[in-house]
Amino acid sequence: MLKVENRVTRSQFQVLVLTYLVVIGALLLRYFSLQIYEHEKFKTQAEVNRIRAVPVKAPRGLIFDRSGRLLADNYPIYVLTVTPEQLTDLGALFQRIQAVAGIDSSLLSQNYQHYFQSKYLPVPLARDLSFSQLSALEENRYELPYIHYQKIPSRYYPSPVQLSHVLGYIKEIDQATLSAQLNQGHRYHPGDMIGWKGIEKAYEDYLKGEDGVQYFEVDAFGREVGQYRDRPGEAPAPGHDLFLTIDLDLQRTAERLMQGRAGALLVSDPGTGEILCAVSAPDYSPDLFTGTIREQEWEEVLSDSLKPLLNRLTNGQYPPGSTFKIISALLLLKDHLIDTTQVFHCSGSYHFGDRTFHCWNEYGHGTVNLPKAIIQSCNVYFFNAIQKADLNALAALAKEFGFGSPTGVDLPFESAGIIPTKEYLTAKFGRRGWSTGALLNLAIGQGEILVTPMQMIQFINLVATHGRTPSLHFNRQAHTHWVQGPQLPDSLWKQMETYLQAVVNHEHGTGKLFRSNSDSLWVGGKTGTAENPHGEPHAWFVGIARYHDISRTVVVLIENGGHGGEVAAPIARAIIQQAFTETNLFAER
Repeated sequence: MLKVENRVTRSQFQVLVLTYLVVIGALLLRYFSLQIYEHEKFKTQAEVNRIRAVPVKAPRGLIFDRSGRLLADNYPIYVLTVTPEQLTDLGALFQRIQAVAGIDSSLLSQNYQHYFQSKYLPVPLARDLSFSQLSALEENRYELPYIHYQKIPSRYYPSPVQLSHVLGYIKEIDQATLSAQLNQGHRYHPGDMIGWKGIEKAYEDYLKGEDGVQYFEVDAFGREVGQYRDRPGEAPAPGHDLFLTIDLDLQRTAERLMQGRAGALLVSDPGTGEILCAVSAPDYSPDLFTGTIREQEWEEVLSDSLKPLLNRLTNGQYPPGSTFKIISALLLLKDHLIDTTQVFHCSGSYHFGDRTFHCWNEYGHGTVNLPKAIIQSCNVYFFNAIQKADLNALAALAKEFGFGSPTGVDLPFESAGIIPTKEYLTAKFGRRGWSTGALLNLAIGQGEILVTPMQMIQFINLVATHGRTPSLHFNRQAHTHWVQGPQLPDSLWKQMETYLQAVVNHEHGTGKLFRSNSDSLWVGGKTGTAENPHGEPHAWFVGIARYHDISRTVVVLIENGGHGGEVAAPIARAIIQQAFTETNLFAER
């Protein structure tokens, strides 16, 4: 028998055994690490591959008018999504979706790049899928195993009114806003809808709900095989419903009255600060930003010279014209600069230095005292009387009525307007670039002064409440505060009310087209015709109507409308007639 000599030395054998033990030990350590130490980590990774988290979008809160009639609702739309971690050939997938559902592959690719966050998170590819597109995709499901559908709520405006500049709209969040919201601790994702204008923006945190999540098991091809029972998910929490101060019937009438015009119309309750109707004309369809408008309609809105996207209520800035004479008269009376019996002669024009200032009545008003000057809106009287006042004093009183500052109404992006002071005029024109003529212009609401219709409704509310009114608001549950105007003697407020009543009821009053047919309804107001370098004058009317303990204020502005008494006052009368419709106080004889 052949015998082989064992030439392995003892030391070599020991090295071999040691190596074996080291390898076995390393394997045991790795096994321990995988099975014990890193168990949760790899379990989580396995769960991620096996379980798909599908976000469930929360519906926004509904918006109602003051009587509970629906203004803004939600309806479901379907979004096509894909999870990048499961994909190998994006181009082929997009081409197949295009062939099956008719969705442009370049749009799919563009959306994928825009919305991509992580390979584990669904990426929206297309919104508002039609029933035929859903059916086609579902029929070819096995060829497209990695696509998913997500149902999300979208806005819908079922009411018979537009109310577009008050309601505003929602739109897809952009990157800058997304970053800002995340920095503030808010939970938003690319593709989410967010309030962008109007009430939708002002009450975004209140209207927006909290998204939920559902968990589904998937197979090796990424297809859902059922809901994952070990993780029940979280139900979405809908946003809070919002009740506005708007009266739907009054709003419908207001929009009809402003149809075909450019301007603004507001009706308010001065005792509460509630805004009962608000029109910025022209407006736009509230469905403009829901994705249902045709491209041609969008181009028409953008190219419209009347700027329907401009919210004239809060951002339209205009000279107030003769409505400002209320403030000029109050300054003259409170500082005892004029006696109501003092008269000036109006021939239709007034010469001051090397300039000629005109009255709206080119034939003149003859001998005029303060009551007649307000009733017939005589410019020449105020050109004479205001020279006893200081420009900064007049500006200061205007600011006490809220002009020159945003009103704080619960709409975003409100303009402040301009109340010119001596300092303002010097900064703009230089020390020698302006003169006392600026005071004459300001006295009749012309020159550098600019106001918004929202400031005007706050102004007339302060007049109606003798200097103290609740803050303006659209949310009926809003926490209001008192707006303190000028602190004047009650006798002075009542004196001004007498003048405003005569503007409407006197046979020569410029506001006689606002007159009521009922002795039970107290009405007063002031007309304004604001000169406009770009065309015909703007027509203004501010008014008060009071029946027992019910008061309503109204502001009408018609751009390039002409005389306020002829154009704006009849509109104000028509809307106040609707506001008091139950009392039938404006019934025609």
